[in-house]
Amino acid sequence: MKKIYSDLVARVPEYKEFHTVDKLDTNSKNLAEKFPNIVELFELGKSRDNHSIYCLKIGNGRNNGLMFGCPHPNEPVGTMMLEYFTEELAKNKQLRETLDYTWYIVKCWDVDGTKLNEKWFKGPFTLYNYSRNFFRPASNQQVDWTFPIDYKNLHFHDILPETKAMMTLIDQIKPIFIYSLHNSGFGGAYWYITDEAEEVYDDLRNAAIKQGVPLSLGEAESPECEAYDRAIYKNLGLKAIYDHMEKYGETHPEKYIKNGTMSSDYAKTHYNSFTLLTEIPYFSSKDTSDLSESAITRKDVVLKKIAANTVIDSFINKTLANIDSYIREDNPFKLALDSFIGDDNSNKILRKMIEDNPDFLRKATESERFDNLFISKFYKMLSVGLLVRAIEVELEKIKNTEEINTAKAKSLKSNFNSSLDKLKKLNGELEKNIDYKVVPIKKLVSIQLECGLIMAEFLKNIKN
Repeated sequence: MKKIYSDLVARVPEYKEFHTVDKLDTNSKNLAEKFPNIVELFELGKSRDNHSIYCLKIGNGRNNGLMFGCPHPNEPVGTMMLEYFTEELAKNKQLRETLDYTWYIVKCWDVDGTKLNEKWFKGPFTLYNYSRNFFRPASNQQVDWTFPIDYKNLHFHDILPETKAMMTLIDQIKPIFIYSLHNSGFGGAYWYITDEAEEVYDDLRNAAIKQGVPLSLGEAESPECEAYDRAIYKNLGLKAIYDHMEKYGETHPEKYIKNGTMSSDYAKTHYNSFTLLTEIPYFSSKDTSDLSESAITRKDVVLKKIAANTVIDSFINKTLANIDSYIREDNPFKLALDSFIGDDNSNKILRKMIEDNPDFLRKATESERFDNLFISKFYKMLSVGLLVRAIEVELEKIKNTEEINTAKAKSLKSNFNSSLDKLKKLNGELEKNIDYKVVPIKKLVSIQLECGLIMAEFLKNIKN
């Protein structure tokens, strides 16, 4: 890595919290005012709640690059990386010229959803506080999963305003490089890329390892993932998901897919753009990279995961049934739950996959065991957190409107308490059974930044 890049990574500040949407907007406006001949700020579009989505244009290089934070609103690491990167770009002419890109940078794409996560942005950074204040929208309400697609019997064109705004920008600039700034919640580091790039795999992995973040070497995030190398996967798109469902017995996948495809898929199809995702966790454990053999088969540990998830999903469904008449149709947390709760069809496909694939007959590695028994439980805990918040907003509405409905209030309060108890119980089980650490924001930003610089340099050299 060039010295100018390594020096840039070394100067990442010791961030102690994540910025709010309003803070990000203010800082972008201030940057444009401070460097009027270098930085251009324009409104990319409006969110569904009518909040401006801002884009910064910095540099005048031969290559167009696009970076955006919060494609998922519970993933703000990228916003802090972009806070730092945009300021450094603006004030450092040598950096701009060395990179040789014209950068289009959206610090926060899903502004509405991000606002619903801000209660945990200032800490404490614990499993409980994160899950208690977590929000992630339903799949058909996600800005990076509602790009248009026509594939086999699947046809999706219900494009969100935020998605349309980003789509228009991609159409205009035709970027050679897109950095989609996602991050995971718990586990190790891993990457998604649209095309193989063997020359940089070690560099990407080393960016995480030298910050003390282990690699994610257990189960892939989704069963349809295709691995290029250790912890490096082919970027997901809806075609892969559709084909996976079809491969394992679902004759009409379109019946179960409610969303569109991703920006990476859209930009690759139309402009051959290369997209990178660097997934790094808030909470990490060395167990995610332990490749030693466990005492249980991979098949049996996956079946244990299915059984445990089914119990939690049943609790959520039963609770929602108890209060169904008291939950508004537009309750964002309830809409998210409807999308995330497992169904018989997805479990059927997973069961068939582990029956058909002989690799599931071997002993699971410790990292695979850890993924299936504990990381899976962490992500299910987030669904219980959504349940708590779904009920909480209905209770708040009763209070704010001074509605008098004793039966409604009693039912909501009772189910709120039982859901909160469930959340605390799951948190207690995880705290008792896993050894983990909170990854400092500085380290997360450093990894994302270094990986972005590595890929930007690599793509620039092969394109020009």
